[in-house]
Amino acid sequence: MAVLKMADMEQTNFDPDGVGVMNGAFFGLPFTLDDARLVLISVPWDVTVSYGSGTVRGPEVILEASTQLDFYDPIAPGVWKRGIATLPLNNDLAAKSELYRHKAERVIAHLEAGGSASDHVVEEGTGRINEACREMNGWVSCEVERLLQEGHLVGLVGGDHSTPYGLIRTLGRHHDNFGILHIDAHRDLRIAYEGFEYSHASIMYNVLKDTPQVSRLVQVGVRDFCEQEAELARSDGRIRSFEDRELAEASFEGVTWKEQCRRIVDTLPEKVYVSFDIDGLSPDNCPHTGTPVSGGLSFNEAVMLLKTVVDSGRRIIGFDVVEVAPAAAEDDRIDAITGARVLWKLACLALKSDAE
Repeated sequence: MAVLKMADMEQTNFDPDGVGVMNGAFFGLPFTLDDARLVLISVPWDVTVSYGSGTVRGPEVILEASTQLDFYDPIAPGVWKRGIATLPLNNDLAAKSELYRHKAERVIAHLEAGGSASDHVVEEGTGRINEACREMNGWVSCEVERLLQEGHLVGLVGGDHSTPYGLIRTLGRHHDNFGILHIDAHRDLRIAYEGFEYSHASIMYNVLKDTPQVSRLVQVGVRDFCEQEAELARSDGRIRSFEDRELAEASFEGVTWKEQCRRIVDTLPEKVYVSFDIDGLSPDNCPHTGTPVSGGLSFNEAVMLLKTVVDSGRRIIGFDVVEVAPAAAEDDRIDAITGARVLWKLACLALKSDAE
């Protein structure tokens, strides 16, 4: 199906107040790359997930749910008209993810049964998987570089949390200094978790190691992490931590969420990348994500935090929404619905911050 340009809207049946259109684009928007400020790239990949799988279908189900969303947003009214385009889904990437996910499952099962990381089945499996993940990262980097060269903002829809590595690395070649606002139940600071160099549980460790332009990592809502990650968060001066427990205790003592948002945002530099793992929200918002954890932010708390970033005058230079997984039952769509609305808020706020 041909995608219509914004300039042609008046000659089409596109109605932002009408029925959602399934045209292969997020939110059914009729933009091409030529007239879109923001471009969304899907990365259907969940090879290294260590508990529940299914996030490979995240882009697919978010896209489907996104057409049920209404466009008016009082926190950023009308900014979507600056253009939000969608790159076509890479089906080859999804097929490779399925292939290498089966290999990863054998490695994980061997380790969980008491096997050693030096066993042949583990060394061979992790070697092949690490190479496949490097290829995925390379594909993301190439696509993002092309889009940045063309003057676009880029948002990524995963997939598991390993998928934004190539985007963040590429942004490091275009920006001398930026921070990451990381909303997540987990710190993702493990070193090659389960032998997978580009594990979903290692994304922020890899980013800090490989992208010196990231001057600050601000982790919000984290509540499930190992001692090694806790020590790294304490010892690395680039990391600022706002644990879920600490946020809750402050709330119980009468500190408003508005005050806490200001305190969080004050730790960020002028340019901000937002990495939004859906399990940073409470499990009622995302019960089928790979590793749900009790506690977490409400949807509205997360939106207020993002709004505070933009209201402070900071600029969102890119973002991702990851770890959305569909339920087995087709009529259970809450994960996709939440993911689509988080994506919409991030897209609109990124465009608003870019315009101001």
